[in-house]
Amino acid sequence: MGSTIGSTIEWYDFYLYSTASALVLGPLFFPNQSPTAGMLASFATYAAGFVARPLGGVLFGHFGDRIGRKSMLVLTLLIMGVATFLVGVLPTYEQAGILAPVLLVLLRVLQGIGIGGEWGGGVLMSGEHAPLNRRGLYASFPGAGFPLGLFGSTVVFRLVSQLPEDQLMTWGWRLPFLASIVLVVVGVFVRRGVTESPEFVRVQETGERRKVPLAGVVRQGWTPIARGAFASLGLAMIVSVYSVYLLSYASSGPQTGHGTKVLNGLLVGALVEALMLPLTGLLSDLMGRRPVLLFGYTMCALVSLVAPRWLTSGDQTLIVLTFVLAMGIGHAAVYGAISAFLIDLFPPEHRYSALAVTYQLGATIASFGPLAAVALAGSSHTAAPGIRMLWGCLAVAAVAVIVGRIHRPGEAAAQPERPPA
Repeated sequence: MGSTIGSTIEWYDFYLYSTASALVLGPLFFPNQSPTAGMLASFATYAAGFVARPLGGVLFGHFGDRIGRKSMLVLTLLIMGVATFLVGVLPTYEQAGILAPVLLVLLRVLQGIGIGGEWGGGVLMSGEHAPLNRRGLYASFPGAGFPLGLFGSTVVFRLVSQLPEDQLMTWGWRLPFLASIVLVVVGVFVRRGVTESPEFVRVQETGERRKVPLAGVVRQGWTPIARGAFASLGLAMIVSVYSVYLLSYASSGPQTGHGTKVLNGLLVGALVEALMLPLTGLLSDLMGRRPVLLFGYTMCALVSLVAPRWLTSGDQTLIVLTFVLAMGIGHAAVYGAISAFLIDLFPPEHRYSALAVTYQLGATIASFGPLAAVALAGSSHTAAPGIRMLWGCLAVAAVAVIVGRIHRPGEAAAQPERPPA
């Protein structure tokens, strides 16, 4: 519960910006540019948060492996909450000129540092408390924080988007960011009551803590790092394409007026995913991580064949079906299995740092997907570049999952070879 609530709040904060970047931040902070250039600038600040994620992952991963998981979870939640609240009080370009986008990027970087340390800690707190044969199920619950946070951020933006446009663009867009401070207070209260991970306590008691945990990750070898990073790249590219790039694509261009319908579809898809995640986590315990991960990658690739047409059709049923199949089923399968997949790759003494490197590296590369796709499309209104990028990343992720050994559910991760004393 503590991991899931905190994760939900952090993802609410993080994807609140994503939705805003696709809908309102371009004209507010980058107004003196063409629509395409404004979209590029908005997506660039979106990507800036992901660039900072490995930094946050390495920083909090180090202290999470040295000091403990619990204290890092409280600190990352505070960082995310304060940064998100401050976005809500920023002056716009019209009010402060170039200072406005500079401050926006800085706060986005701070968000990235916070979420970079959050994901690994939340997953480990649940996964390391779990029985080995139910690690997939337990670790899937903080993963549910992603769709719940996405659902919450989309709901509040859906509500404020009902305001008249002049009110939305002056003060209405600020409300979702300001409201996050209330959620942070609740999350910190809950997380302070969480007990420390038993596997970390065991590492403390046996004296296996490393002075530089990241060095232990490198010493274990590059194969598990590469496999984890590429598997995570596929996971994150699904989010970048479906919840950011295609959201913007369907809300702009010749087919106007679909923005509200697309947000409704994203809402339903996120809610279905939150419900499906424990099931896919359990299936990864019963069937193994590999088949569940491959099913999810394949589902998202197949849906992308029709997603651009369905999302711009104006048919609410087709729009909802797109997000239910891609996010509610496909992404849920990948996200439900990948946490335990990554945990099983690394031993507990440097596991926090390892998850930071692998997951955040993949997520950072994927964050440039919308930016690169818009740049490749230029003035043409086409979703083809983004879809091709998604296919390429999913193919690489599938290879990373297929190649090499995957620990069976209930089997502990192999210990790295230790050099002689």
